[in-house]
Amino acid sequence: MNNLNTRKTIFGHPYGLYILFFTEMWERFSFYGMRALLVLFLISEVDSKNPGYGWSEIDALWLYGWYTMLVYVASIPGGIIADKFLGQKKTVMLGGALLVIGHSVLAINHIYAFYTGLIFIILGVGGLKPNISTMVGGLYKKEDERRDTAFKIFYMGINIGAFLSALIIGGIGEVYGWHYGFGLAGIGMLFGQMVFVWGQKYLIGVGDFIGKDENPNKELINKPLTKIEIDRMMVLFLSFLIVIVFWGAFEQAGGLMNIYAFEKTNRFIESINFEVPATWFQSLNAGFIVLFAVIVGGFWSWWKSLGRESALLFQMAVGVIIMAIGFFFMSAASLEFQENGSSAMYWLVLAYLFHTLGELCTSPTAMALITKLAPLKYASIMMGTYFACTGFGNKLAASLGTWAQTAGEFEIFTGIAIFCSAFGFLVILLLKPLKRLTHGAD
Repeated sequence: MNNLNTRKTIFGHPYGLYILFFTEMWERFSFYGMRALLVLFLISEVDSKNPGYGWSEIDALWLYGWYTMLVYVASIPGGIIADKFLGQKKTVMLGGALLVIGHSVLAINHIYAFYTGLIFIILGVGGLKPNISTMVGGLYKKEDERRDTAFKIFYMGINIGAFLSALIIGGIGEVYGWHYGFGLAGIGMLFGQMVFVWGQKYLIGVGDFIGKDENPNKELINKPLTKIEIDRMMVLFLSFLIVIVFWGAFEQAGGLMNIYAFEKTNRFIESINFEVPATWFQSLNAGFIVLFAVIVGGFWSWWKSLGRESALLFQMAVGVIIMAIGFFFMSAASLEFQENGSSAMYWLVLAYLFHTLGELCTSPTAMALITKLAPLKYASIMMGTYFACTGFGNKLAASLGTWAQTAGEFEIFTGIAIFCSAFGFLVILLLKPLKRLTHGAD
């Protein structure tokens, strides 16, 4: 096994990190590009210039909710397959192949191809997503302080892909044809698969099946959990509740907020006679992450140097509160729409800015927490459970979006803002007993 201390590094991190960085960048390019198109494609009229399926918004959000839930819930069997049978590396390879097939099939303009493509994407993400994230942690020893920074670097790869996808795939799909956009997502995933295959030499000893006879960690499969490991698992399960609440609010982006941008936002710029495509707003989150990831990471390092509370659970709770502020801006946007029949674009920009700052405090922090606290034999399963909770949050988001069609957007946006703020402060109040259960690993 390749010693973790002797790996070649670039910018202080192993080469393998950048292989995983670019693999995930292309996978997210395909995933978020397709996501930016999905709901708008479904609600576009069949006789329009760029025809879709002509579904109602309620039906489109219903499918969107189930798809985005299943795509992440599939991470649980994906984690089990990795931990019990194939190892993380081979499961990522399998997941990538399924994703190439799924996104490519969506380029075919037929209802059967549409549903077949969604099924392959669900299976592919389930195999790739939890295991490639776990492999990032596997590049470092448990006590290595570079681990948290590595996840922030990895997270930037995710969002570079997401930023480019909304502009390129979203723009091409919305303007020239939905299925051209879906096909472009397949090409992006093919690039990601090629990077991962090429970079295997930099991932020796990372993500292998621990049940192999020659693996030094084989005995951990049957070894019972210690009291400390059980306590840490309890903290992880509590952190998953934060994840559900956060993504239940945040993932209005691909559904309700996407429709809001498409139908109720004044996207026309008179000075240059140009209407901004609604899908481009999906790139704001990723663009802000690229701009602010280092700043937010630097802030928490500075905050910790002052001796103030900086536990990972604390950062996650603060992230939920910051994200909630973004929904107050959406409340203002919906009030403006009620008065004028449309709302300004800057409300969406401000909302996505605060959602992004909240995400930077919550999502990469949660992944780092899992790789620190999860027992080795359950590493992929726990990462899979994290992504499954993300999926439950997505389903909750779609349900709230559907409810908004009858209850009203102002009520939904304001309710989300108030609930998430209160929830974040409650977690902070409970932080001291929760922190004791981490036994110093947080």
